[in-house]
Amino acid sequence: MVNPSDSALASGVNASQSSKVYRWAAFVSCLTFPLIWLGGLVTTHDAGMAVPDWPGTFGYNMFLYPVTTWLFGPFDLLVEHGHRLLASLVGLIAIILCFVARKHEPRRFGRIACWLLLLAIISQGILGGVRVLLDARVVALIHGCCGPLVFALACGIVMINSKDWKTAPKSIESNSLRWSLRILLVLTIVQLIMGAHLRHALPQWKPSLFLSFVHTHLLVAMLITGIIFAVFCTVISPKFRGVTGLRGPAAWLVGLVIIQVCLGVGTWISSYALPWQELNEFFARYTIDGRGFVETMIINGHQATGSLLIAGSLWLLCRVERRYVAAAAYGAVPAQVADATPRSLVR
Repeated sequence: MVNPSDSALASGVNASQSSKVYRWAAFVSCLTFPLIWLGGLVTTHDAGMAVPDWPGTFGYNMFLYPVTTWLFGPFDLLVEHGHRLLASLVGLIAIILCFVARKHEPRRFGRIACWLLLLAIISQGILGGVRVLLDARVVALIHGCCGPLVFALACGIVMINSKDWKTAPKSIESNSLRWSLRILLVLTIVQLIMGAHLRHALPQWKPSLFLSFVHTHLLVAMLITGIIFAVFCTVISPKFRGVTGLRGPAAWLVGLVIIQVCLGVGTWISSYALPWQELNEFFARYTIDGRGFVETMIINGHQATGSLLIAGSLWLLCRVERRYVAAAAYGAVPAQVADATPRSLVR
């Protein structure tokens, strides 16, 4: 078996080169998240058809459309056209990332991941255009589901180019932790799909079908919450005391799921009804405005935090998979390797 410390040194040969891929991938990730937020505003305000043509904007070249017209015009136009422009910028940075990876990424799977990200971003742009041309809510649903997955893929490229990925020692024997995180990642994606169906519910849906999606959404939310707290308790247990790089991501997941549950309750109230109005004077006087500022921020925050949960689950899964060693080979790993990586090297 290869000594983990030797492999860490070997992977560090191209550290300066991989850092360039890391920075550009991080740039794509940082731009993709606000793009998801803007996309959520488009859905919340039903602004998908604010610009009825594509790839142009009211007959103009999209990039030459007068700034004052959309920047100071109707809010629907602002979020829809702004969403298109930001998506174009993300695509441009993804192209640069691919060329940087081609030159500086020595690993074949790393280069393939960058090209897959570019392909995914282009596909998202085409889906957005088809949604406008066909005015189809089903296409909008698919478009909404794929956005957070593109964000997760961009975050994954950041992870495999981080210092933690290159220097993490093989120090985890627990197979149950890996499978728990794999199930968690799948459930967060399922939850994304359930939420997208609720946001893009069709007028012809029967109440029973809508309630089925609501109940499934709540059930999956409880499973996700339970797994995250179980994973957190596992990584802070004495068994994992010497393993670095896990507690931070696990703590972030706990924080995110608590925020997500609160935003979920707020989203339901903002979209449907306030509870106990007859018992509380404030609630009785409060009028729900589905497009009000507070309601919009709550609904969009719920959607965006779901994207962060997917990326966070992938983040922790990558760290565990990188540190995993099969039980049969575990004895060949020196015990002191678990503490060999300085915390300052872990991103």
